[in-house]
Amino acid sequence: MSGLHIWAGLLMGWILYAMFLTGTVSYFKDELSQWMRPELAHQAELPDPALVAQRVADELGAIAPGSPQWSMRLPDGRTNSVYAFWRTAGAEGGRRAFGEAAFDPATGGKVTARETLGGDFFYRFHFQFHYMPVLWGRWIAGAAAMFMLVAIVSGVITHKKIFIDFFTFRGGKGQRSWLDAHNALSVFGLPFHAMITYTGLVTLMALYMPWGERTAITTPAERQQLSAELNAFIQPGKPSGQAAPLASVADMVRQAQERWGQDAVGRVTATNSGDSTARVAVARGEAGRVSMSPQYMLFDGPTGRLLETREGVGAAAETRGVLYALHLGRFSDTVTRWLYFLVSLMGTAMVGTGLVMWTVKRRQKLADPEQPHIGFRIVERLNIASIAGLSVAMTAFLWGNRLLPAGLAERGAWEIHLFFAVWALTLAHAVLRPARTAWIEQLWAAAALLALLPVLNAVTTDRPLWHSVTEADWVFAGMDLMCLSLAALHAVLALRTARHRPKPRTVPAKGRGGVIGGALEEGRS
Repeated sequence: MSGLHIWAGLLMGWILYAMFLTGTVSYFKDELSQWMRPELAHQAELPDPALVAQRVADELGAIAPGSPQWSMRLPDGRTNSVYAFWRTAGAEGGRRAFGEAAFDPATGGKVTARETLGGDFFYRFHFQFHYMPVLWGRWIAGAAAMFMLVAIVSGVITHKKIFIDFFTFRGGKGQRSWLDAHNALSVFGLPFHAMITYTGLVTLMALYMPWGERTAITTPAERQQLSAELNAFIQPGKPSGQAAPLASVADMVRQAQERWGQDAVGRVTATNSGDSTARVAVARGEAGRVSMSPQYMLFDGPTGRLLETREGVGAAAETRGVLYALHLGRFSDTVTRWLYFLVSLMGTAMVGTGLVMWTVKRRQKLADPEQPHIGFRIVERLNIASIAGLSVAMTAFLWGNRLLPAGLAERGAWEIHLFFAVWALTLAHAVLRPARTAWIEQLWAAAALLALLPVLNAVTTDRPLWHSVTEADWVFAGMDLMCLSLAALHAVLALRTARHRPKPRTVPAKGRGGVIGGALEEGRS
């Protein structure tokens, strides 16, 4: 079990660290997306969702006439724009083509903010990475999650005194300190780490284990029924060719508000808009509901007549919906979301300390610690770039958002290119510099970039920290304060690394058990 725990954690450890850190940031992806579009004004009060839905529906009717399907996500306390996508009618080659845009809830028009993927980049990277086919990325993420699940179970079995050791921390003791930190971080969030890993596999279970579904579902009607159990995206039927304008979308949203609450509507989806067969689904939002199972009201598009209200699914679909919601955490209020963030950050540190502990422990066993073998050097350098280097790259992504010209072609893609280019440079730096020096320099680089990001924001936008606090714009103020806090954390790590002096390697005296006795001593330590 010890060997299984060590190698399951190491072989996928660098991928797991990146997944954990980007997943942790993703709990505030909506707020991060707001920060990355500073042109969008702060909204002290939310506009009426019904009026917003009508404005954007009118705009979509002009942008994508005859679209087989369009869908919009309405603004809430965490988002200040309307995200919408639509299928393009009559795509070439019979393939589906999509368009997407953000819309101003006050006017219904497309926003004129800078092009950026915003916090969605970290969210998508978390489970499908980038620069590779989506399915490959999701398979790699699934394999890493399974390794993590094995590491959690084998870790509990291996550390028999794991709960006792949780209350013990010995600072400045080298390997012992790393192990104590690893144990404390693991035990404190153990239920969360197990939940988040298992539910991560559940979110893509149809991809990883499709055979039951393929065996059970044999007809298009059964597939349509399954789709209705899992999501509120109604599928378009065959259009009649008879033109018919949509009835008032605002009235449909108001009917949903009367049933679920003023701010409970999350999404509006329409099929065959402008045709007599049009249908409109008004879906309930995810906030305050610990389930991703769909709840929606289905209306006849031309008349606005309520056709169906769906508020329940089968037991299996509801189980999946609850597990999915627990992983994403979108049901949470602000306090719960911060708890998710902090415990997930501890999970990131748990993976990081495990990776570092591998090198700390094995360095003591090297014949010449100053001239380690190639395998040790690879792990050591990957640790530096994966842990400190990822902090540098993620912060560089945010710097790119403020510094890249607003009119740059494919600007959002260039922000992502910058992220990967800087991350590659940190790996090159880790290879070319002595390991200890590389750790110190990259940690200081991350601290400096994080500390100066609020200054850059103040220089390049009209929303500096003092202005955000005055206007009660807690998204921008919170972002600046979080950057300063993370800068302090990286500075502390850099200082501790610079001050640390490894103890000289001791050789066991003869007559104290020889090889077997030394192995027993190593086991007890």
